[in-house]
Order: sequence, then structure tokens, then C-alpha cells
Amino acid sequence: MMGSAGERGRRIPTKRAPARRDQNKSEPLDLRAAGFTQNPGSPHRSQRRRAREFAIQGLYQALLTGYKPEAILTHISSLEGFKRADQDLCTRLLHGVLGQIDKLTAYIVPLLDRPVAELAPVERAILLQGTFELVYMPETPCKVVLNECIELAKTFGGVDGHKYVNGVLDKLATSLRPLGT
Repeated sequence: MMGSAGERGRRIPTKRAPARRDQNKSEPLDLRAAGFTQNPGSPHRSQRRRAREFAIQGLYQALLTGYKPEAILTHISSLEGFKRADQDLCTRLLHGVLGQIDKLTAYIVPLLDRPVAELAPVERAILLQGTFELVYMPETPCKVVLNECIELAKTFGGVDGHKYVNGVLDKLATSLRPLGT
């Protein structure tokens, strides 16, 4: 005899990655629904901080949807506060990271304690952006890159995401810029 409904095992919900969207559609990803509740346009942030925040939102969108940088920049540039950001820096970060994503990933893979696919998309985006700045933007001091990435992880990442980002990028910075420049 079969057991009653109460005796049957319950289904455990599984978390699935969001489906990739058609790159040709211009439907933007709802960043607020994805957990981006901070407004990068807040008046107390510097232009460069705002640029990094908008770039992280764009990278997050690219990682989840596969959209091309131009479509993402079009969407981001329409968001509140974008005009107060360093737009050149945002564009450089977004295009740079997405254009060099395989090389940047190769830098961080040996420093991770799990496969890249298991990283939260926000932390992955922050690690890629920080790696890009350490490798391709030597004019930005190492401490600034680390501090900015930690702050981004505190703002947009998981509860202890900033600690993970700090650990990975600190090791990378030590190997890429041994003098701490």
C-alpha cells in the first residue's frame, strides 16, 4: 500500500542558473531584482568608484546573459547616476574585462579553492575586474585596486564575499606587483 502524501519525501528545490538570453534582444537584465539595490549614483561616491560599480553591474549582466558590451553599455548609460561616473573608466573596464575574460580567468584559477563555475557571479565579476586593473592598469596603485574590490564585494556580494575577494586578489597582487605598486 502506498503511503499518504504526508509520508512521501518532499522535493528539495534546486537552484538553477538563469537561462542565457538572446544576445540580439535589447531586453535589459533587472539589476535590482538580481540584488543590486545600491545606487551607484549616490552623491558620496567618487566618479571612479561609481564607474567601477556600474562596470560590475555590466559584467554581472554579461556573465548571466551573454549580452555584448555595447548593449550593456547602452543599458547602463541610461541608469540614474551614470552621468556622474567616470564614463571612460567604466567603458575601459567593461570592454577590457569582457575582451580578455579567458586570460583574466587563467590568472585567478590557480588561486581559487573551487571551480570558476561555482563562484557567485558577483564575486566572479569583481575578481575579473580587479585582475584586469592589476594586469592592464599599472597606473592604479595596488592598494587602490584591492580596496575598491573589497568595497564592491561588501556592497554587492554575499555576506563574506569581500573576504574571499580580498584573499584571492591579495595573492594575485603579490605575484603580479611584488613591490606593491
